[in-house]
Amino acid sequence: MIIVGLTGSIGMGKSTTAQMFRELGVPVNDADEVVHDLYRGEAVAPVEAAFPGVARDGVIDRAELSRQLVARPDRLSELERIVHPLVRAREQEFIARHRAAGTPFVILDIPLLYETKAETRVDRVVVVSCDLETQRERVMKRPGMTAEKFAMILARQVPDSEKRARADYVIDTSDSFEMTRKQVRSVVDQLRADG
Repeated sequence: MIIVGLTGSIGMGKSTTAQMFRELGVPVNDADEVVHDLYRGEAVAPVEAAFPGVARDGVIDRAELSRQLVARPDRLSELERIVHPLVRAREQEFIARHRAAGTPFVILDIPLLYETKAETRVDRVVVVSCDLETQRERVMKRPGMTAEKFAMILARQVPDSEKRARADYVIDTSDSFEMTRKQVRSVVDQLRADG
């Protein structure tokens, strides 16, 4: 089974691209979705213990957690030490399930793939990218996004140019959805040929 890492900086269109892979029948394990699920389950107690006041009605209040991290960005690594092992465990379950089912290839949607050295756990890397102006426009439309928060996120991410240089495949989402879909289909065709 070929394990493909899908990544891209904030606002590049990675979630949309991941959905296009799903529509073509490719199983996708979305690390962000896993975190959302963990924030309603097993991560609640340890995150609340480390960041008092972020749990509301048994769920992590992401806005409050974000507020605390913007105020104290040095504590982000503390959060990652709690959450990343839980995310990895879910990822391993996903891979094992699909390997047992004989799935030819799967996508691991990992926003911080290069930043967390996760490229060592995959066979191929797909980087989703677009021009800087399009990225900024997309990100600033998000609810609760500020220039300060955007800058903090970008500071944590490997530059897009480096991601593109290290990728096996680059999908450029600057153009239309149809152009993006064509690129996704091309990657799927190549993976099928290699599998």
